[in-house]
Amino acid sequence: MSYAETPAGSGTPPGGLDEALLKSLFAQSAVGLLVLDPQLRLVRANSLVEGVGTEEYIGLPFTEAFRLDDPQGSEQLLERVLAGEGPVREHLVRGRLRRIPGDRTFLVSAYRLDGPDGPDGPALGLLSAVVDVTERERARARETALAAVRDAVGGSLDVATTCRAFIDALVPGFADLAVIEVVDEVLRGADPPVGPLPPDTPLRCAGSGRCDTVRGDEPGRTRPVGGTRRLPPRTPYARAVTDLRPRLVPLTADTPWLDPDPESIHALAETGAHSLIVVPLTLRGAVLGLVSLYRCGATEPFDEEDVSLAGTAATRAALAIDNARRYEREHVIASTVQRRLLPQAERHQAAVETAHVLLPGRDSGCWFDTIALSGARTALVVGGVAGEGLQSAIAMGQLRTVVQALAGLDLEPEEVLARLKETADRLAHERAALPPSDSLHGEELRAGCVYGVYDPFTRTCTVARAGHPAPLIVGPDGQRITVDAPEGPGLFADDSALFAPATVTLEEGSLLAFCTAELLADEHAEERITRTLARPGRSLQQLGDDIVYALPDDTRSAGAALLLARTGTVSDHRVATWDLAQERTTPATARLLVRDRLQGWGLDEDTVDATELIVSELVTNAVRYGTPPLRLRLLLDTSLTCEVHDGSTASPHLRHARTVDEGGRGLFIVSRLAAHWGARHGPDGKVLWTELDLPGGGAH
Repeated sequence: MSYAETPAGSGTPPGGLDEALLKSLFAQSAVGLLVLDPQLRLVRANSLVEGVGTEEYIGLPFTEAFRLDDPQGSEQLLERVLAGEGPVREHLVRGRLRRIPGDRTFLVSAYRLDGPDGPDGPALGLLSAVVDVTERERARARETALAAVRDAVGGSLDVATTCRAFIDALVPGFADLAVIEVVDEVLRGADPPVGPLPPDTPLRCAGSGRCDTVRGDEPGRTRPVGGTRRLPPRTPYARAVTDLRPRLVPLTADTPWLDPDPESIHALAETGAHSLIVVPLTLRGAVLGLVSLYRCGATEPFDEEDVSLAGTAATRAALAIDNARRYEREHVIASTVQRRLLPQAERHQAAVETAHVLLPGRDSGCWFDTIALSGARTALVVGGVAGEGLQSAIAMGQLRTVVQALAGLDLEPEEVLARLKETADRLAHERAALPPSDSLHGEELRAGCVYGVYDPFTRTCTVARAGHPAPLIVGPDGQRITVDAPEGPGLFADDSALFAPATVTLEEGSLLAFCTAELLADEHAEERITRTLARPGRSLQQLGDDIVYALPDDTRSAGAALLLARTGTVSDHRVATWDLAQERTTPATARLLVRDRLQGWGLDEDTVDATELIVSELVTNAVRYGTPPLRLRLLLDTSLTCEVHDGSTASPHLRHARTVDEGGRGLFIVSRLAAHWGARHGPDGKVLWTELDLPGGGAH
């Protein structure tokens, strides 16, 4: 640093001008000024550098005068300025002043003082401008902490995630240690109690965090996340939830409300906590919980500005927790409805073993079903309604009921989905017609479904799908079998394209996995599931568990459904099939064949007589109105199934004959004797079938 020479003839010598300039600069400067010698020792300071501008500091090193947190780094920075590498402007350093308690933050600028030889020669020292910006930085830290709370809290509808985000936003930037506790019943979705909080109300620790420098446990009580406590009386914690006001509490070993609790005094000493802010979590006069914030060790104690920030942050957290609580309550209701609308146990099927996996989560609209069809066939169904909450569960129940009704009509898979989509379209129109004030008005409905039918006699599985993934199939040899079933439109989609089925022939012991889309979300999902299904010697339930264990965590939180099936065949000794002639005597022949077989199976006489009459009526109808080929089949399982096949596509109709009518009573008699009856059509004709309940549950 140099000064312009004094012009000739002026009355002030150069040295006098320099001295006057320095005096004026040091006296009138708006910032603190320091002069350091080449060894970075304090030579001169003005009065704005509070606590340093006294004679006792002259000669001390800069880092010692300000007791900096990082003296070595600051020395290296100033030495580079002395070496001529350029000035330092507005560099933040942290330290402490001897006469002012607490941590301070300084904004330091440093400039080289050139000697007689200029920039190329040795420096005379440094001129440093120092501004105490402690309050400004504290205000900025508060704003940063509050912005972090606003950004992080409220984006999740999970209470635990919300509390964790709240703690992470405040620690370590605002507090060294923080604990958030929520009324236990509120965590389960109950309405929060109106303040003041009743005594002995259990509070559950929903989140806690500490900075790395804090040792020991939380002052007050040692408890992990998930632990509960009742607030001790006559403490700031209890007072805060009584009058619903935040408190700033200094902590010392002599704090009177700690006297009855030696454990808390020990924890206080371990952590070094010296300042506490306790804030009730309140919303519209109701108490959701409590927030405790601590500062420890050398950190500055909290002040009233910090209390204001803590109150604002707690209000944000209370609103987010209440939203999560409301969602949790609706989710519990939706999950309960979903469980009640789904099968409660695995259903016995004639020639297929099944097991299911239902992962609870946000998605309350997924469903699965196994439906016994005539002829020992089994319908396998998995579907899902997109969305969360009660309305998704209700829509799921409606669609599942429709699928069951359509399956009972013995329709082909593609026709089942076509009619299911018609029902879905009507449901969508009903929702669109709701008044604008209704919360469901304009809310989009999306759903998908895959429907497959396994026939053990042909060992085929026919699949059709509506906006849903195709099933994964693994043969008994562990090799994957591809089902080339075209994807039809979603159930609520505007697309009116037709559904196309795909049929695949399977070996006995093949495994089928019908999955909701959540299980196939990543690119490796199909390979992962098929690899699991190929494991030998595992039961279906074990395979289902193995698939769940390998799932990514986010899949488990979303919720999903999985239906597993292992194909089989009907035992030969439980099936009897006869090809019959298209003759008038055929009904009598059929009766004899049926009686002989049923007696061989050891069925009671009442069942034999009823079956004889049913077969006689069905065969007579086929001989009289049908066309060849004519085939009769009996199937013994939990019930007795009788099927009569002929080549005609015309379906008989149940009539209620009048007293004077001579005919028309055949199907009426059949319907009275059989528990269930119906007709199904195929490319080579139709089948009339009946099911007769057996005493004692049928064959074993």
